[in-house]
This record gives sequence, C-alpha cells and structure tokens, in this order.
Amino acid sequence: MQALRPLHGRIPAPLYALGSIASVQLGATVARHAFAFLGPAGTVFLRVVFGAGILLAFARPRWPRFDARQWRSIVLFGLIVAAMNLCFYQAIARIPLGVAVTIEFLGPLGVAIAGSRRALDFAWAAMAAAGVAMLSFGGGNVTIAGVLFALGAAAGWAAYIVISQRVGQLVPGPDGLAFALAVGGLALLPFGIAGAGSRLLDPGNLAVGLEVAILSSAVPFSLEFAALRRLSTQVFGILMSLEPAMGAAAGFFFLGQLLSWRDLIAIALVMVASAGATRTARGPAAVEAP
Repeated sequence: MQALRPLHGRIPAPLYALGSIASVQLGATVARHAFAFLGPAGTVFLRVVFGAGILLAFARPRWPRFDARQWRSIVLFGLIVAAMNLCFYQAIARIPLGVAVTIEFLGPLGVAIAGSRRALDFAWAAMAAAGVAMLSFGGGNVTIAGVLFALGAAAGWAAYIVISQRVGQLVPGPDGLAFALAVGGLALLPFGIAGAGSRLLDPGNLAVGLEVAILSSAVPFSLEFAALRRLSTQVFGILMSLEPAMGAAAGFFFLGQLLSWRDLIAIALVMVASAGATRTARGPAAVEAP
C-alpha cells in the first residue's frame, strides 16, 4: 500500500472527476448494446439492482434503526432514482447518447439557478434553452419521444439533487442511498419483467447488467469521492459540465452515432451554460446522478 501512495499523489485531482464522467458514459454505451437483448427496462432494472447490491455490501447499513420519517424519505428517493434512470434509458434507446445527456443536464442546471433573480443566471438559462431547442427541432435522429424521455430524466435529476440533500441530513453516511437503490430496484421489477421476461435470468445478460452497474455506479462513486476530497464542489461541478461532450464522444466512438455541426453547437451551448451557472452559483454545486 505504501508503494501506491506516491502514485495516488501524482494523479491530478481533475482526472478523478473526468474518469468518473468517462465511466458513466462508457456504462451507458454498454447498456445501449444490451437493449437488443434486454430492452431499456430490463437493462435499467439489472443496473439498479446490481448497483444496490454493491452499495449495500460496502455500506452494511442497519435498517431497523430508521424511523418512519427516514423511511418515507428513502422510499421517495428510491422512486425518483428508478424513474430518472428508466427515463434516461428510454431516451438513449431513441436519440443519440450525447443529445440525451445534454438534455438531461437541464436538471442540475435548473437547480443551480432556481430562485435566482440575477440577470446573469437568466442568461445562462436562455443559453441552455437555446441549445436544447436546437437539439429538439433539428430533425435527423432526434425524436419527440426521445426528447420527452430525456426531459423526464432531467426532472428526475433535479428532484434527485433536492431529495438527496434531505436524505443526507436524515440518514448518515451512504445508508440512505444504498436503501434507496434497493427501493428503486423493487419499483423497476415489473418494468424489467415486462421488458425482458426470462431473459433477465440468462447468465450472459446478468454479467452485462453487473458490468453496467460497475461502470455506471460503483466506479463513478469511488472516483467522485476521491475527486471531492481534493477539489472544491464548485470546481467539481464545472468539470461535470463536460459530461455532454463526453456523452457525444462515447456515442460516436462506441455506438457510431454521428452528430451534425448544429448538434455540436447546441451541446456546446448547454455545456457553457452549465459551467457558467455552476461558476457563479451561490449555493453548492449539483451532485452527480447515480
């Protein structure tokens, strides 16, 4: 272990955040390939269930100690996680990954500027809205259903940020998130069965579901924790604004999804708006979705 410490110290802190983003997007591309066998609902069910199992194994929470108020917050949190991830996977089944990630980013952006009356924040909001409008009405591979699902994921991400702060106050450590993911897995069970049926029990499909959970949950959480130990939440939030670009790159290299110059400009507008809103925000930076 001592031999690893110098290497850990030499790794620039922003690389942990960028590694987290890359892992999430790589997990999304693996999930997209699994749609052919499991469908979006089956894939997201396995991802959330395995993610819950991994986090429960590490957190080892003691559930009997929670009171009714804590359980209500945990259950609500889990339902939000389930809805958010289901909407996102339905979105990337219909529109390019980079477009879906960009539209989803309206969630944390909205939280960052909510309640503000500053002209600068209205400018960031207008820039983001212009970018999403360019994506939504650009034609090509973008469908209305895909955009609506991505907007649902954005609303879910915004709700996730708000409720996660409440759960974090009520439940110490990672226990709240661990049980919320378990609740989310139960909520997604009927969707998973309807979407994939007995294919959920196929060993190969189970292995893919575990891979998606590791890439989309376990690895990013670990890297984000390491990043936040050495970065301010504001700098971390600005780095997270690169996620739409990373999503577009992952879609291009691993899914063969081509984007027009109009799409790339629109993604850039949302990225700049997100980074700007995070940079000038008075509150804490938005957190990463699970």
